[in-house]
Amino acid sequence: MRKLVESTFVSLDGVISDTRPSTTSRAEPHIWGNKYWDEQHNGYAAKTVENADTLLMGRVTFEGMAEAWAGQSNPFADKVNAMTKYVASRTLTEAPWGGTVLRGDVAEEVAKIKEQPGANILKWGTGQLDRTLVEHGLVDEFHFWYFPVIVGAGQHLFDGAGFDTTHLKLADVNRFDSGIVVHVYTPR
Repeated sequence: MRKLVESTFVSLDGVISDTRPSTTSRAEPHIWGNKYWDEQHNGYAAKTVENADTLLMGRVTFEGMAEAWAGQSNPFADKVNAMTKYVASRTLTEAPWGGTVLRGDVAEEVAKIKEQPGANILKWGTGQLDRTLVEHGLVDEFHFWYFPVIVGAGQHLFDGAGFDTTHLKLADVNRFDSGIVVHVYTPR
């Protein structure tokens, strides 16, 4: 069975993204995280992507990533752009950037995808989709990239996810000279 790996950038105060509509643009990870993106960061990101052949995202993350990545061309972007993509959405009828909208029971659909042959399934971003994935035990690893920055405003990790207390086990820690620390957790 394939592994579902969630990978999320997090500030020290738990911020993962800007709020919508935008009132705090400083909360976007590409604003507060960019100065820490170095060779170690890029190497870990490349390894994570190389170990996957499929991306899973909620609508908001999918739309942001499609806008950011579709026009890029370099070895990393080419790999990301070529990956199979699934988007969980109640509102999208189509998903440009090579995406497939998951219809029906999302947990059931993701479980079917995990049973297919292939490499890891990489999930970017946290939000409402996480509630379904965590409640159904579908996430095999969480990679939380903690950046050495306090943002002060924005959406926090698992805001609105609404799932019950979930205990995890620390499986690995990766420290970068920039101060980024990636904690890898697995379900207990």
